[in-house]
Amino acid sequence: MIELISLYLISIILGTMLFFSFVVAPVTFTALNEENARKFIRKIFPYYYNVNLVISLLVLIYFTSQKIFSIDFYLILTISILFAISNYILMPLINKYKDNNQERKFKYSHSMSVLINFIQIFFLIFLLI
Repeated sequence: MIELISLYLISIILGTMLFFSFVVAPVTFTALNEENARKFIRKIFPYYYNVNLVISLLVLIYFTSQKIFSIDFYLILTISILFAISNYILMPLINKYKDNNQERKFKYSHSMSVLINFIQIFFLIFLLI
């Protein structure tokens, strides 16, 4: 039963990521002007990262409590670390570069966050199959 809960939690993370990547972010930039879109994204993405971080840590706790140290453990560990890096290191850099009109650094760091997001999605799909 509890193993099933970990699969549900992994599914929630994946669903949240897909929804944010393919619905929230694109619609935000088409529905709002640039200033309001920027404000909204800067407010909502920390929640996105932190909620997914907490859920992934719950799965990690389950794996640890069950002494599951297979590839699944290391994938969810990596996913958790990447959420923390994205929220606490990469997002502040992205915002700083955008605010300071450092377009090249902004594009690079934003591309890095998108790549991390897709890696996490790939790992989550792997965990579910």
